Amino acid sequence: MPATAAAEKEEQTAHRFAKDQLKAIIERIERLEEEKKATSDDIRDVYAEAKGNGFDVKALRTIVRMRKMDSDERREQEAVLETYMHALGMLQ
Repeated sequence: MPATAAAEKEEQTAHRFAKDQLKAIIERIERLEEEKKATSDDIRDVYAEAKGNGFDVKALRTIVRMRKMDSDERREQEAVLETYMHALGMLQ
């Protein structure tokens, strides 16, 4: 019987460790989600400030998105866009 009691205690310890680890992971995710929301709110405020100063927010968002791309990817996307606009008669 002592071997069974020891095995049961070891299983309880492992279970408690897994439970504590899971709780820590969930709490980290929740904290990061809060930080992400705060950052999103800050970004929204900056766009609102830019709009208040007369900047076109849609254009700013496009520029931010394009700056994340590497130069080759950006050129390729611009070329495709230009091709489509020519095909639709939007460019001379």
